[in-house]
Amino acid sequence: MKKALIIGINNYPTHPLKGAINDAKIISELLKVNGNDTTNFEVVTLYDVGTKSELLTEISKFFDVNADMGLLYFAGHGYVNELGGFLVTPDHKRYDEGIDMNYILNLANSSEMRNKVIILDCCKSGSFAIPAENGSVTHIKTGISILTSSREDEPSKEINGHGVFTNLLIEGLKGGAADVRGHISPGGLYAYIDQALGAHEQRPVFKTNVTEFVELRSIIPQVSLSTLRKLAEYFHNPLDGFQLDPSFEDTNSNDVEHKVIEPYANQENVLIFKDLQKLEGVGLIIPVGEEHMYYAAMHSKTCKLTSLGLHYWRLVNEGRI
Repeated sequence: MKKALIIGINNYPTHPLKGAINDAKIISELLKVNGNDTTNFEVVTLYDVGTKSELLTEISKFFDVNADMGLLYFAGHGYVNELGGFLVTPDHKRYDEGIDMNYILNLANSSEMRNKVIILDCCKSGSFAIPAENGSVTHIKTGISILTSSREDEPSKEINGHGVFTNLLIEGLKGGAADVRGHISPGGLYAYIDQALGAHEQRPVFKTNVTEFVELRSIIPQVSLSTLRKLAEYFHNPLDGFQLDPSFEDTNSNDVEHKVIEPYANQENVLIFKDLQKLEGVGLIIPVGEEHMYYAAMHSKTCKLTSLGLHYWRLVNEGRI
């Protein structure tokens, strides 16, 4: 069972936002189903919650549920003072700006949920789970991952009706952050967003204390698992190359009007070569001595596992895929 609480607040009395609710709506829809339309998270969405009391009640109720995974997403204003970081609520006032970030971490630490993921798109969100100026520290217990849109001293920007961070988060959840198997994890999302932000001033922050893989969403993989499992079949020794020759190339056939060379296309080898080309396309193998797999076959060269390919070869060989 996977539960998500998605919060978007635009309606601040002095500095209203334009993109928080847009972002929350899209994140909600993405988390409800996986890329193959299977059910994913059971999602509760909150838009423009008016008071600190209302929002804190909903967040407390959320962490009080027993689930395999819980995901809390917040888009709105963030604020930091000498007392620490806060998720700002519309009824904020001086020294009562909103919900203490460390209080939320305490709720997550004490929750019965097996895994907790907290994603914040707000200014100064990197303040989550860092010591306050008075020296108080709240530790991140096992099973918690935190992804924030900016460091503790940085603003988080909006562009064209979306948060810069969440716009990339959305693309990552759609598949940009997926691994070869189609799995999307908090760490994968962070890597995707961090690389994509480029020259933008804000930098995302990732903090985690987990002992197992946490999957937020899955998509249909670029390479099927049945093809991926053939890594161990084609490469008995992962350090050896796989010998190719022209018989692996489908177009090297008398049925195709161009110059062909022996050995001519062999259907069994052609099917293997198609698998190898798919594996090359996701960075698991590379041709040796040639730029393309086509020329490696036509010139009787080899292909070999990349470092990433070696990793997946081990997973296959150990029966983990």
